[in-house]
Order: sequence, then structure tokens, then C-alpha cells
Amino acid sequence: MINGDNMSNKKKGKSNENKKNKKLQTAFYWAASCGGCEIAVLDIDEKILDVIEAADILFWPVALDTKYDDVKEMKDNSIDVCFFNGSIRNSENEEIAHLLRKKSKVLVAFGSCAHEGCIPGLANLSNREEVFKVAYKDNPSTDNPDQKIPEQTYKVKEGTLHLPEFYDTVKTLDQVVDVDYYLPGCPPPVKLILNAIDAIVHDKLPEKGSILAPMKSVCDECRFEKSEKKIGKIKRIYELEQFEEKCLLEQGVICMGPATRAGCDARCLDANMPCTGCGGPTPSATDQGAKMISALASILGIEDEERLDDDKIDEIIDSIVDPIGTFYKYGLPSAFINKKVIKK
Repeated sequence: MINGDNMSNKKKGKSNENKKNKKLQTAFYWAASCGGCEIAVLDIDEKILDVIEAADILFWPVALDTKYDDVKEMKDNSIDVCFFNGSIRNSENEEIAHLLRKKSKVLVAFGSCAHEGCIPGLANLSNREEVFKVAYKDNPSTDNPDQKIPEQTYKVKEGTLHLPEFYDTVKTLDQVVDVDYYLPGCPPPVKLILNAIDAIVHDKLPEKGSILAPMKSVCDECRFEKSEKKIGKIKRIYELEQFEEKCLLEQGVICMGPATRAGCDARCLDANMPCTGCGGPTPSATDQGAKMISALASILGIEDEERLDDDKIDEIIDSIVDPIGTFYKYGLPSAFINKKVIKK
């Protein structure tokens, strides 16, 4: 006689086994970015074989010939996790962000461009008109005697060609759609990518909205000794007369380490270069640039044991080359002041 309970348990066991053996369904997308994040995925080297064993890649324009229409035909939430890199620069980026959000159970802002806007976000110092003027009209390397700029539609004998709308403002991914997790870095360090993949495969992701990186700052990973020394002059790295094995800030070089989240093992500093902030703000900072300006202010003011007056401090501040590019190189679109207001 067949025991019904045993049959039921066998079915459950088989169902759980099938669920366990089922591969993750994943996707990758490249919006407004340099493409370094795509290469970073391959930088995991032989570990890519483990990924292939655990997951199927349904959509990856840089490597697969899957079309947008193919994604549109997929069922909603049929993609287990999507790694979206790049900021939102045009209407195509935004359309695909909404599409992949709809089709994905989990959406990861992969890299600094998706996370904070990154280098493309520095274009928020201008508007579309100014960007086009520099790119297509007032550029010594551009031959454009008719002063033409790209148009959204253009008729040819075969039909009408369409280009995405180029937006006035660069946005982060979460300024357009809901984001589940953030993987920072320009590009994300291999270690963080592997940790994230491991957490996804073994269903050990933290609470929604988490940044998949350590809670400490780059300073905590830096090899240089630190003290409470004040400085009386700002220098660029090449202006150091003698490089010392100590904190670059204490040598007068602006290093974003105090305001930047760890996870990179301070590799730039290992190469005797200052941190530029690609890991995004530390957990305690709302605005990365503001935190760094505050940290810098705390060590300015004394030169040769003499306290500097206000005029001298103003002179030091004025000596900072490209303040926006220094303090908001990666995070302008996500900052409190996320763009320059331009009068029309």
C-alpha cells in the first residue's frame, strides 16, 4: 500500500531539489559609462566558470545578441538579478532602466556611474546646449562647417532614423527607478564583485538598499601612518619635493580617503597616488564632497608652527585646482547640489 504522506514528502523533496539545482537568471546592462564595469566582470578570471555554473545570462548587450524586444517578451520578474552599470544620460538609458526594473527581482546599481553618476555626471556643470556646442561646434578637432548637431529624427530614403533624446541632466540609477543594492567603485573591485555574487548565489544578501562594501573608510585600509599634523599649503602629488611614507593629507595632498567607503584595499595609495573617491561616501556621510571639505578644513591653518590668518587660509582654499572635480569627481549627480543652475 502506498503511503500518501510519503508520496507528498517525496514530491516536496523533489521540488526543493529542482529549485536548488535551478540556475540563477541574470542580466547585465551598460548605460552611460566607459565600459570598465563590463571588463571588471571578466577580471574575476577563472571564477567566471563558477558564475557560469551557477547562473544563466539572459541579457548582456556587450557579449550577447539579445535584443530589447526579446527582453520585453520576458515575463515580469523572470530575471533573478540584473547588474546595471552606467548613469542615465538619455531616453534610451531611462527606458531600459524601467524595462529591466520590471523584468528583474533584484536590481543592482553596479559601479560608480549607476551608484552616484560618476564622471559622466560632471556634465551637470553644463546643459545639453553647452555640451553640444563644445562637442560639435566649437571644437578644433571637429570639421562641421554647417554647425549641425544631432537630431532625434532624420529621414532617409529607407525611412526615418531615430536617436534617443539627450537629457539636460545626468541622473543616477536610483533617481529613475527603485534600486535594491549598490556595488560601488570605478569599477567595483574584484573582491566586492565576488562577495556580491556569492551572497546572491547562496541567498545571503543583506537588507534592501544596502551598499555591498565594508562599513569603514579607505583610511582604514591605507598603509600610511597618520598623525594630527596641520598643513599650511595644498599641493598636487607631482609638487611634493620628497615623498614620505605618511598620510598624503599631512603632506598637503588632497586625498579623499577620509570621506570614501573602503573595499578597494587602498590600491591607489599603494601606488603612491591619492584616493579620488570612487567608492562613494562613507556610511556616516550624506554628502561625500561636504565631508571631505570638512575633513580638510580641520587640518588647515598652521605653517611652520605659525597659525595662519583668514586671508592666508582663503589663499590656500583658492589654490585648490578644480574643486568640483576634486570633491565631486564621482558623486555630483547624487550630491545635495547635483547640478549647476544655468540661466536660459
